[in-house]
Amino acid sequence: MKDLKFPIDFKFNISTLANDFTATDASGKTVAYVRQKMFKLKEAITIYGDESKTSVNYKIAADSWIDFSAAYNFTNSTGEELGKIARKGFASIWKAKYEIIDQNQKLQYHIREDNAWVKVFDSLLGEIPILSMLTGYFFNPSYTVTDTKDQAIARLKKEPSFWGRKFKLEKLKQIDNDDDERIILSFMMMVLLERRKG
Repeated sequence: MKDLKFPIDFKFNISTLANDFTATDASGKTVAYVRQKMFKLKEAITIYGDESKTSVNYKIAADSWIDFSAAYNFTNSTGEELGKIARKGFASIWKAKYEIIDQNQKLQYHIREDNAWVKVFDSLLGEIPILSMLTGYFFNPSYTVTDTKDQAIARLKKEPSFWGRKFKLEKLKQIDNDDDERIILSFMMMVLLERRKG
């Protein structure tokens, strides 16, 4: 995933049993097909070049068994470590918080949910019959990546949709290609975790 044309769209498939989605760039080109292995005690994510699944480009694996504060390690097709994303445990109960760590184990970026109230209202409306089907149109959380100087780098936002299955990743500042790759992998893992939470 080098020299990508932003924004990148994530679109979840609702016709499969797996937790999977396709990522396309601004030109409509498929840049990744992301598939989560179901019923694993350790998270296991495979990222293919496209939906044909002929080439595995990346893998994301949890560093521990099911854990509220697990870190998720990124490797490329040759097994080279690219970095990881770590969830900030209890700090994420109210408002999602993650850290992006580079291949040298150095903290590089933060991901924070922009408005925790969106999640609260989404949950409340979700308990009301009939109206629960409309939450995907009204409550759409967003998450911003900031560097260690608190400068905004990129933002992922859920798009209005009936099944809540579309997300858009926009770049707000030019950064190195390697960082683009690490940020996209981080959001791919994060969106699976957050979507599962509701």
